[in-house]
Amino acid sequence: MGSIEEKVDLESDEEIPFSGSQTSSKMQSLSFETSHILAHPKFSASWVLRKVNRVSILRSIYIVLIKAKINVLLPFGPLAIMLHYLTDKHGWVFFFSLLGITPLAERLGYATEQLACFTGPTVGGLLNATFGNATEMIISMYALKNGMIRVVQQSLLGSILSNMLLVLGCAFFCGGIVHHHKVQVFNKANAIVNSGLLLMAVMGILFPAVLHFTHTEVHKGKSEIALSRVSSCIMLIAYAGYLFFQLKSQSNLYSSLDEAEANNAEDSDDDEVPEITHWEAITWLAVLTLWISILSGYLVDAIQGASDSMNMPVAFISVILLPIVGNAAEHASAIMFAMKDKLDITLGVAIGSSTQISMFVIPFCVIVGWFMGKPMDLNFQLFETATLFITVLVVAFMLQEGQSNYFKGLMLILCYLIVAASFFVHIDPSNDDD
Repeated sequence: MGSIEEKVDLESDEEIPFSGSQTSSKMQSLSFETSHILAHPKFSASWVLRKVNRVSILRSIYIVLIKAKINVLLPFGPLAIMLHYLTDKHGWVFFFSLLGITPLAERLGYATEQLACFTGPTVGGLLNATFGNATEMIISMYALKNGMIRVVQQSLLGSILSNMLLVLGCAFFCGGIVHHHKVQVFNKANAIVNSGLLLMAVMGILFPAVLHFTHTEVHKGKSEIALSRVSSCIMLIAYAGYLFFQLKSQSNLYSSLDEAEANNAEDSDDDEVPEITHWEAITWLAVLTLWISILSGYLVDAIQGASDSMNMPVAFISVILLPIVGNAAEHASAIMFAMKDKLDITLGVAIGSSTQISMFVIPFCVIVGWFMGKPMDLNFQLFETATLFITVLVVAFMLQEGQSNYFKGLMLILCYLIVAASFFVHIDPSNDDD
């Protein structure tokens, strides 16, 4: 025993001084190098910070503009602008502008999702719906400025139809296929509230159209616009009340959604970890919104020329083609969440977006047109109003059970194909007015 202890003591006595001298020599050399680097004017603290920030900016650019595969479509935007000034081929300008806006809309949704990681699920869902509709609002503002009232009405109507039938249908279908072994459920109370708001929007759009087609206006040409403006103000008040109801007054109704998201976050960490900081997300939102605004101007200018060159009705372009591009972000995220069995978030994206367009974006365009001196009203014509009314009824019946499956999704998709075919053979009676 004594020999073993002496051997251990000898080893420790021999090794400790050696390691200490080696460590001290390393520390001395490290401190010498550090002081030498900091003493050099090129390697100041500000220079190091600039290098770090530059690397962070490059990483952010890579994540937002290069990493996603859909970004291969980004060069079509500048190409559309070049064709606008170099040729008179409006069909190609429209087509390339459409392709160029598609990845921007998807990246705008991505930046919104990154920002939502810092704001919480309820505010995040509201941000998703708001910036998801930014493309449609920007296109509508440009069309309204150019006096293209019918393009504004039809593109917003098409966005509602696309969200309620195509986006929700694809989400239900894909989610039902992936989870075919069980029944997918969602918050029925939330869906009923959104369905009620959509029916209220149909009411606001229906009465000006009925007033026009029954020729029962007190002052012909004025009562219709006056009713539209009053109804728009009421709809904006209703939407503000809905936001207060959702975020403050009855937030406990949405607590189950928040808890479900929190539980899902524990299972999948990569869904909740942001890839960029909140300031980078805000900056990218501004940059992408500006670039979409620029491309939207060229897109709107080329609509009529594209309709003539491709022998395609303006109504089909406005109701079907434009919303598919604007809803690229909602389409991708809604399907992704449905496949992960997060149907409450899917409904928040699809139905929430439709609610926001019908109760906020459309009345907002009427009010903006009022200040611009443009005769923007809620008379969407009989064909479009009937299409919206039937669509809201179909979706409301689909949501009343609080369950979804792939067959419901298939029915919604087929309904959208019927709508698309109808607008392909529909001639807008008000084209001459614009």
